[in-house]
Amino acid sequence: MSAERKRSLTIAGHRTSVSLEEPFWDALKEIAAAQGLTVAALIAAVDSGREAVNLSSALRLHVLAHYRAKAAGA
Repeated sequence: MSAERKRSLTIAGHRTSVSLEEPFWDALKEIAAAQGLTVAALIAAVDSGREAVNLSSALRLHVLAHYRAKAAGA
């Protein structure tokens, strides 16, 4: 298992840091590219729709939901 990697970015005008394992960063890059977005834009979209979970968890859940939907043929 890979260690978490922290990256800093700006979301809605404020700086924040997100810690994720490298496979999740890779998956976010793939998902963003498939949707014609930058990784920062994808993260901002996930951030705007999250509820009671922290951003890192919301991103992991987004990646999981994406690949589950893909596996189900959606």
